[in-house]
Amino acid sequence: MSRRARVSPADAGLPDGGARRRTPGLRREEVAVLAGVGASWYQWLEQGRNISVSPQVLDSVCRVLRMSSAERRHLYVLAGLNPPSLEVERADLHMCEGLGRMIDAWMPYPAHMMDAYWNCVRYNDASASVLGMRPEAQDNCLVMFFTDPLYRSRARSWERNAPQVVAQYRAACSERPEDDGFQEVVARARAASTEFAELWERQDIAPGGVLSKEMEHPLVGPLFFESTHMQVPARPDLIIVLHTPEEGTDTARKLRWLASSEGRRGALYPVAG
Repeated sequence: MSRRARVSPADAGLPDGGARRRTPGLRREEVAVLAGVGASWYQWLEQGRNISVSPQVLDSVCRVLRMSSAERRHLYVLAGLNPPSLEVERADLHMCEGLGRMIDAWMPYPAHMMDAYWNCVRYNDASASVLGMRPEAQDNCLVMFFTDPLYRSRARSWERNAPQVVAQYRAACSERPEDDGFQEVVARARAASTEFAELWERQDIAPGGVLSKEMEHPLVGPLFFESTHMQVPARPDLIIVLHTPEEGTDTARKLRWLASSEGRRGALYPVAG
């Protein structure tokens, strides 16, 4: 009822009739006509009665009432249906810049941002220094995990983590099974890496979360991280990956040195790996 009250007849393309309306916004009968459902059925829907509801009909109601993606998802939950994935609202597109500033503020620890397909969107200086992220290799993070020789030469935990990484990507694919973008990435990875192809055939699945990583940096030696995947509900199309030094290691100290003027000067000299 509250969503109906905020939509005027003019918003819905209906004449307002000129006379004063007792009902703010649309009447129930008008919503029913515009959504292509019976007036009684729509009244029962508003009253929360135990009726049969289909996703197609709910989508029609959402369209008429101009519901946002979050409101549409909430309506599905109220109706007892499997809720659809959140979509990015135009008003929330600016958040990408704010998340980028958060990644920069994570220094001197590595952090980067990916889209839903794991294409790299942005990374900070520590990710470049430690993980080897660079403009000429700024591609899909799944493909680069298997094919980038610089990353693989530094990732001491690569063999342990590879099955988990593939299982996490399969979990991401399962959220949007009809999305061709995921299938394109999988096809690229399969063509580029027999190791990926073999792991993909296992059909393992695991949620994204915390992953332990051990890197070997050519200047400071071993680095130990907890890599954490994070998402902001308003931007489900973006994934923030934060690397936190593991407790009981000197990783934090080494990262501070790498980010210092002395460490930056040391990185200017050619080093194997």
